[in-house]
Amino acid sequence: MPSTYLDRLVADSTDRVAWLRARSRGITATDVARLSGPAAIDAVATEKLGGGPGFSGNRFTDHGRAREPEIASWVAATHGIAPSSALFHAEIERRHLATPDGLAVTASGALVLAEIKTTTKAWRSVPRNYLRQIWWQQYVLGAERTLVVWEEHSNFIPVDDEPNCRWVERDDREIGKLVGLANNLIDELHRRTTRPPSRYLVHDDPYDIP
Repeated sequence: MPSTYLDRLVADSTDRVAWLRARSRGITATDVARLSGPAAIDAVATEKLGGGPGFSGNRFTDHGRAREPEIASWVAATHGIAPSSALFHAEIERRHLATPDGLAVTASGALVLAEIKTTTKAWRSVPRNYLRQIWWQQYVLGAERTLVVWEEHSNFIPVDDEPNCRWVERDDREIGKLVGLANNLIDELHRRTTRPPSRYLVHDDPYDIP
């Protein structure tokens, strides 16, 4: 029997410690959103290894977290896509990870995802960094399309009565580019975390997974 995305579940963010630990050992959609090209690999690698300024959140991310359950309920009611907090790995490369905000299987058997954002700006189109995140999630889960849902707010008060939404179709050409960049990031992380062999050292490189 062929495997499905459910067979590739790694952790759930309801167990935040396990979820964060699992994310730290792979390349997530959040990481890939920043991979605009080869030059970005150094900065992302440094941050994943605990260097750089880091980012633990602010008023805007706190607002997004607070609003996400409400927006997710709207998505479920209007599009039938259930909320999800599960982390999955890709079919072949277990270090390729993603946590979509929602998922559903259509009547034809196709997997569709949802991604929820809050913003202070009126979008004419989905920002490029979010597109990278969305395409990565589609690749990891094996989904064909994603409903991107965004709620504009002013001083943390929603501007409209309902969120905006738009479907983003799978783009295998863009996905191929992202997979290449992500694998280059893995190589860079491996290079930085590999020590010379020693009979007194137990080698434990989280990026050297068989």
